[in-house]
Amino acid sequence: MRLAIGAAIALAAVGRAEEASAASEESASSTSIVKPTFTPTSLKAPFLEQFTDDWESRWKASHAKKDDKSTEEEWAYVGNWAVEEPSVLKGMEGDKGLVIKDRAAHHAISAKFPKAINPKGKDLVVQYEVKLQNGLECGGAYMKLLQDNKALHQEEFSNASPYIIMFGPDKCGATNKVHFIFRHKNPKTGEYEEKHLKNPPMARIVKTTSLYTLHVRPDNTFEMKIDGESVRNGTLLEDFSPAVNPEKEIDDPNDKKPEDWVDEARIPDPEAKKPEDWDEDAPFEIVDEEATKPEDWLEDEPTTIPDPEAEKPEDWDDEEDGDWIPPTVANPKCDEVSGCGKWEPPMKKNPAFKGKWSPEYIDNPAYKGEWKPRKIKNPNYFEDKTPAKFEPMGAIGFEIWTMQNDILFDNIYIGHSIEDAEKLRLESFVPKLAAEKAEEEANAPKPAEDIKSPSDLVFKDDPVRYVKEKTALFFDIAKRDPVEAIKFVPEVAGGLGVIAVTLLALLISTIAAPAAPSKAQVKAAAQKAKNAAVDAKDKAAEAAATGAEKAQAEVNKRTTRSNASS
Repeated sequence: MRLAIGAAIALAAVGRAEEASAASEESASSTSIVKPTFTPTSLKAPFLEQFTDDWESRWKASHAKKDDKSTEEEWAYVGNWAVEEPSVLKGMEGDKGLVIKDRAAHHAISAKFPKAINPKGKDLVVQYEVKLQNGLECGGAYMKLLQDNKALHQEEFSNASPYIIMFGPDKCGATNKVHFIFRHKNPKTGEYEEKHLKNPPMARIVKTTSLYTLHVRPDNTFEMKIDGESVRNGTLLEDFSPAVNPEKEIDDPNDKKPEDWVDEARIPDPEAKKPEDWDEDAPFEIVDEEATKPEDWLEDEPTTIPDPEAEKPEDWDDEEDGDWIPPTVANPKCDEVSGCGKWEPPMKKNPAFKGKWSPEYIDNPAYKGEWKPRKIKNPNYFEDKTPAKFEPMGAIGFEIWTMQNDILFDNIYIGHSIEDAEKLRLESFVPKLAAEKAEEEANAPKPAEDIKSPSDLVFKDDPVRYVKEKTALFFDIAKRDPVEAIKFVPEVAGGLGVIAVTLLALLISTIAAPAAPSKAQVKAAAQKAKNAAVDAKDKAAEAAATGAEKAQAEVNKRTTRSNASS
């Protein structure tokens, strides 16, 4: 009885240890992340937006109709906006951003600059944060810097509103890029043309905040950064399509290829003749007359036979369904020989085959080369050496269609100081991202623990797991074969033997001697139990050794067979 109580206490202790370990892990994973608190920046810029409580005095949503001439359907900007803290991986307390609230909807909102921003002769720096709280499968998260003009009405802002620069991430299907597009005015015609960056970098589709920075210098060079890391450098004159400046010369549209122009570089040899022994009708393959039937070929055996294991379905009705015919299977006898059925000699390649004759090609003596129209001066040519002198910008706008909602924008900087943009990054983005990543890591599912076979466990590495796994393995095997259980898990068998012998000794001593046993009796019983335990352990070890020997013999047998077959 005392032993049983002790075993129960031990098992309860193991259970409590496991529960404590699990609770400890859960507590560690839910440890709160220390997050910074939002404080408005003291930096100044032509436009700097952190979406403080007075944001509505600057931003106005548009519900205009979308100008889309490619379809007869009429789209309206019905998407709603809100300014709120992130709902996913909030990295800073009290920090709010502008959020897209609707899925699969057109959104448009804009804010006028206090004063038009004129970048001529100055650096232009555009920087803002994007947080894709629900990811981004199909949609944009880019901004537009709108052209300054008297017709700039926020409530009428749409895709048709003229802009100077479009910048930011865009993804849908295989398309994934950070746009950098600028509208360039043709000095001759006065028309505007979009210039697209030829090799834009990929957007970062993550749920932590991303920072996008564009720096255009007066010397026409530019640099793009993501999270403060430089991802693309180039020039406005060389890295955009169509090019800013047209070609000086173009093909003469009135020039036509002469009728006698020969532009075939090679022609069939006119003097070549088909040889007299050339047989165009000779077949590609012929019967191999030298082949002989293999000696083990079973000509009287069919290649297929009725499936001997097939049975007529119980619901088969001969009158309605007709006579039941079992399905056929490959004749197993044919697998053991070269083949079955009627033998026919195989085909072989015809050595006399030449195919259809055609003359060889030779260089064309009349060839004049590839014809090209002559070049003339481009009447529309111009040279703009300073495309970085963008026109004045009067507002910023987000005009977006997206399948995902909860896209958040924050900490928008538009100005002329890359140093101030960097200070803002260090003030807001860096501490925010650190807290977000810490929370993301804390909430991430832990990697699956390496599953070890019970035979690979070591007692000192994890005693609780060792006992649990070994005991479970013993009883699992014992359900099918108790002897095999003793062979493969002798340590559990030995332990159970000790418990059984001890209980038996206590039971016998209790029945034989109702009175309290003397010290000598207790000592004798203990010695007897000890001897029995040793004996049980030795037998278990012997059984395990026998099992191991049998297992090794089986391995040797399989290895011998494998070597013999190879």
